[in-house]
Amino acid sequence: MFRILLYILGIIFTSIGLFFMIIYLNLLTTGYSFFDFVKFISRRVEVWLFFVGIICIALSLERWIKNELLLRHHSKLE
Repeated sequence: MFRILLYILGIIFTSIGLFFMIIYLNLLTTGYSFFDFVKFISRRVEVWLFFVGIICIALSLERWIKNELLLRHHSKLE
C-alpha cells in the first residue's frame, strides 16, 4: 500500500514540476538567455518537485525492477 501511495505521489509531483517547467519556458521569449533561464528555474520550488517525483517513482518501483531482473536472469539459465 505504501508503494502505491509513493508511486501516485511521485506522478503528481512530476506532473506539477513538468507543468511549471513548460510554463517557465515563456521566459525565453521575453529576452532571458538560456543560462538565466536555468538559473531561475533551479531556484523555484515547483521545479524541484519534478526531481522529487522522479525519485519517488524510482523508489516505489525498486522491488519490481529487482524482481523483473531476477526473473529474466533465471529464465536465461534454464
